[in-house]
Amino acid sequence: MTVTFDQSSDSTIQRTASRVLKTEADALSYLAQNLPDDFVPAVRAILQCKGRVIISGIGKSGHIGRKIAATLASTGTPSYFVHCAEASHGDLGMVGRDDACVLISNSGETAELRDMVYHTQRFSIPMIGISSNPDSTLMQAADYRLTLPKLPEACSIGMAPTTSTTLTLAIGDALAVALMEQRNFAPEDFGIYHPGGKLGAQMRTVAELMHGGDEIPVLQEDAPMQDVLMAMTSKGFGIGVLVKDGALTGVITDGDLRRNMVGLMDRTAAEIANPDPLTVAPECLAPEALAILNERKINVLLVADAQRRPLGVLHIHDLLRAGVA
Repeated sequence: MTVTFDQSSDSTIQRTASRVLKTEADALSYLAQNLPDDFVPAVRAILQCKGRVIISGIGKSGHIGRKIAATLASTGTPSYFVHCAEASHGDLGMVGRDDACVLISNSGETAELRDMVYHTQRFSIPMIGISSNPDSTLMQAADYRLTLPKLPEACSIGMAPTTSTTLTLAIGDALAVALMEQRNFAPEDFGIYHPGGKLGAQMRTVAELMHGGDEIPVLQEDAPMQDVLMAMTSKGFGIGVLVKDGALTGVITDGDLRRNMVGLMDRTAAEIANPDPLTVAPECLAPEALAILNERKINVLLVADAQRRPLGVLHIHDLLRAGVA
């Protein structure tokens, strides 16, 4: 088939894209106003599940099922995907009595799901069906029926899975979020399951990124300026941290040195230090620390505990290296 392009086809392409997006958006809006009757009972069933949530499907439903399983697993609901065709050849052993199953088929008549359905019935495993056909074999066998509205596909021939897969994915997201909220899944929990990449960086605390121990340029209040300059230079953070009996009493920055150049070498550390320096707690999230640095237009933060004991130094470069910004 030969395809020719002209400038007028650009507007046609744009109209097609807009039509598809509007069709799917309208379908999502309809689903939000007409949530399946069994949605809440299905969430309750998964919460009571002592094992894992097994997702299964084939074709486009299988692709969507893999994503739902991944979303559940990353938000506090142990889950994995079992290909229904492989299940019939030994992988049914992955599905235990303490598990719950979510089986996906838009038509509800997918032959490859048959053995999965029989398995759930044989061992009394709770089964949630997702389909747009409430009278189908799958939905009649399901303990909980997440019936999706039967709305037009977004493609021009009305056959390619578009609207239906969008609705399936959305109902999966709705399940995952409802479950994570019921489990009181917190940001720190999210960080445990997302240690890598941008998400992982966003969930790290300053305690994980700061320089502690001997790297902190610690000085006593009566330290002479020669010692202050040596400490600030050797540690490389551009600050000196003053302590008394282990507690923070002040911080000297490069700016403090410049503001006190007259007679500088005749003074002690305490005479030029800021007695009320900005600090953050070790559990402060890295993005929060970055926001403070940017707002104050500074490059270094001091990390201290509730007793004002200095625990570490955080430089903006530490945040950049970790991928926070």
